[in-house]
Amino acid sequence: MSTSPLIETSSRHTILVAGCAGFIGWKVCEQLLTSGCTVVGVDNLNDAYDARLKEWRLAQLQPAPGFHFHRADITDRAALKHLSDAIASQKVDAVINLAARAGVRYSVVNPWAYVDTNVTGTLNLLELCREAGIPKIVLASSSSLYGRENPLPYTEHQPTEHPISPYAASKKAAEALCYTYHFLHGIDVTVFRYFTVYGPAGRPDMMPFRLVQWISEGRPVVVYGDGSQSRDFTFVDDIARGTIAGLARVGFEVVNLGSDRPVSLLDAIRLVEALTGRPAQVEHRPAQAADMPATWADIGKAQRLIGWRPAVSFEDGMARLVDWYRQQRAWAKDVSTATD
Repeated sequence: MSTSPLIETSSRHTILVAGCAGFIGWKVCEQLLTSGCTVVGVDNLNDAYDARLKEWRLAQLQPAPGFHFHRADITDRAALKHLSDAIASQKVDAVINLAARAGVRYSVVNPWAYVDTNVTGTLNLLELCREAGIPKIVLASSSSLYGRENPLPYTEHQPTEHPISPYAASKKAAEALCYTYHFLHGIDVTVFRYFTVYGPAGRPDMMPFRLVQWISEGRPVVVYGDGSQSRDFTFVDDIARGTIAGLARVGFEVVNLGSDRPVSLLDAIRLVEALTGRPAQVEHRPAQAADMPATWADIGKAQRLIGWRPAVSFEDGMARLVDWYRQQRAWAKDVSTATD
């Protein structure tokens, strides 16, 4: 399988990153800026989780001279039209859509929020690409599409017709829209199905952040089920590097980005205990129907198509998360990690 050369990461190129204050978006922007790109960052800074994390990430980006921030909501067509007019003088070479409503469990409670951002928001960005003549879009999708019926490890050719959460269904719809715009309008599309992403300044609704906070502060560690469930944890710097590699011209491709090394929740707890020097107070609750028992990525296609492999081990990545938490503990200890 071959691709044309990557979009060169230099000051000659401008990349629009939707969701720039999000966990993955922040790191993608950081790496693009370091390589010399101009970045147009878009984010609505919503309160889907503690906004202090988004504000902290954004503050890391704002001093860079090549970073231009616009507060806008991708679900708002008028706001995107205004943004398009505002950046008309800048030739945008590609859009990276990381502006997603994430989280499996809350999608069961409020599926409308997921359709708005993940489906309508993606459609609006595709229209922006069509109208502005932007030839490339990269979409953040999810391993949640693989559901419960596919054998492990998950490969991109497996069926994804049976999503088990509104979140997964919304990502399936976003992928389908991307293919439609590729077919009708020739937009080059790379869809990345991310596996559980973690690292410094990560999402507080994800288990890695929760474990570090709960164990560091001596709070109960809430475990749904018996703790044997496993996740293909992937470090955020690796995910960002792969996402940028996805700027290659590929036509239309769906690609897994994962670690290819699943870790059970119980093993993750033991690791955080060792890194923090504190015992976990585990509190078991019934398993939740929308949770997948395991995720595991086959990453052979990422290696072949874009030359990507993860470089950071789970042990090293969690150590970096613990170090960040210690440095930011004055406020990070109060970030809400509520489970309900």
